[in-house]
Amino acid sequence: MVVRADLAGQPAKLAVQVRPPGGRPMPAVSHPYWLRDNCPCADCRDPRGGQKRFQIGDLPDGLTAVEAVEDAAGLAVLWSDGHRSHYPAGWDAPAGPDERTEHAKRLWEGGDFARGLPEADWAAYLADPEERIAVLAAVRRSGFALLRGVPVEEGRVLAVARSFGYVRETNYGELFDVRVEPDPANLAFTSAAIAPHTDNPYRDPVPTLQLLHCLRNDCAGGDSGLVDGFRAAALLREEDPAAFALLARVPVPFRYRDRGAELSAAMPLIGLDPRGAIREVRFNNRSTDTAALSALPPAELDAFYAAYRRFAAITLRPGLRLDFRLAPGDCLVFDNTRLLHARTAFEPGDGTGGHRHLQGCYADLDALASTLAVLRRDTAVLDELEELFAGEGAGEYLGEDVTLAAHMLQAAGLARAAGAPPALVAAALLHDIGHFRGSGRELMAGTDNRHGAVAAARLAPYFPPAVTEPIRLHVDAKRYLCATEPGYADRLSPASAHTLALQGGPMPPDEAAAFAAHPFGPDAITVRRWDEAAKDPAAPTPTFAELRPLLMESMRP
Repeated sequence: MVVRADLAGQPAKLAVQVRPPGGRPMPAVSHPYWLRDNCPCADCRDPRGGQKRFQIGDLPDGLTAVEAVEDAAGLAVLWSDGHRSHYPAGWDAPAGPDERTEHAKRLWEGGDFARGLPEADWAAYLADPEERIAVLAAVRRSGFALLRGVPVEEGRVLAVARSFGYVRETNYGELFDVRVEPDPANLAFTSAAIAPHTDNPYRDPVPTLQLLHCLRNDCAGGDSGLVDGFRAAALLREEDPAAFALLARVPVPFRYRDRGAELSAAMPLIGLDPRGAIREVRFNNRSTDTAALSALPPAELDAFYAAYRRFAAITLRPGLRLDFRLAPGDCLVFDNTRLLHARTAFEPGDGTGGHRHLQGCYADLDALASTLAVLRRDTAVLDELEELFAGEGAGEYLGEDVTLAAHMLQAAGLARAAGAPPALVAAALLHDIGHFRGSGRELMAGTDNRHGAVAAARLAPYFPPAVTEPIRLHVDAKRYLCATEPGYADRLSPASAHTLALQGGPMPPDEAAAFAAHPFGPDAITVRRWDEAAKDPAAPTPTFAELRPLLMESMRP
């Protein structure tokens, strides 16, 4: 469909909505500034990070679309100021729910984990990106995960936090010990039972993640408990909407003081997003400074206390609480804006601080969410590559005796056997992906498909130059070797010899000198030699699945 506006005089406003195949109507007509503000071209957005290169005020007054062309590839628009935009099909898919709110969570009660907790072995978590995704996703969706087998060493909890983000330092330090102290400034540092609560409600912003690593727990008692605060708040909303609304509206003063700190914040016990969804719970009876609520009218203060007590009673319902015991080496990671954590009382062992010793630290959800998103994005890229290897890669490879996938897998196997670093093994594995999408046939038909440059461009958003540059240069490396190494051209396979002329032939001396000076020239030559050797149908060949962890390790941080 092509729609044109009258360009004589005042540009006419388009009077039609363009609908992408199988999609909802695009408001391309009635919202020109929205559409232009989202132009994805390289002039409007930085290709790497997607940041806009213009200010909204830079767009001209009276902006209109004067032509819109829709086809299977998406929507192309010519604007009244002469700018052209292309929007790929599906670019405006609606965003999902805010992942910090109840709508993106699994609200639970203690019995929901009768079959087991969301947990993983620490070594597997470190080694396997899929395992790491599962753990971080559990924290996002259920509010917590448990890592088993974390080395029982002081300070190791910091390494757990840094495996997905950054440590949030507070007045308790970067690292804090949870054990009995002789003169405690916080009831957490006693052997008393601690009711379900969130930490640090007297901060704004509050630390959104907490980690607790068990170093020792051989006392009587001292079991841990968790309550889903979002579930408790949802029950309050269901059972007493007026009480829920009051606790979501009235700011409650929280306060903490010791010899070195004076902290306070006034926030509702139940925090909502602008659409009314539960986004945060702050609940800590020990730190609630309700004396400051004296300014409330008597009737409202009475209503507040009725609501407060009702919410507190819900958090103490036995069915909501999940109880478990931390053993040495267990590290609990949980959402401090959602889950209330608790512990039972315990008996100190020998008078020196007891036998229950946890170390903790704080971190933040934004870093965990970022790490999870990058892992999922990288996994999606690897899934796409694996599908290419299994699909089109199973076809013939420029007339050679091996398939395209077998050729690249063999090259990676040779690189791995030679002890090459992961980035160079990755380059060997991916060096010919520029032949996918049928472009290899173009090369054999007499058109240089520039497959090295094409492959490097495809991979550049995900892999560093140590991977992409040897790939980009591996064709030039063949031309260089043909020019500088006696007998090399005679050893080329018939297909490789055929394509040499299309790719520019042996390098002239000045071009060869420039190639030899390139910082990635030696790596490209190494990949080239594996490339030429990886055409043996009888040679052992690793699978793509075997090499996935290496590819993940080689991706951009």
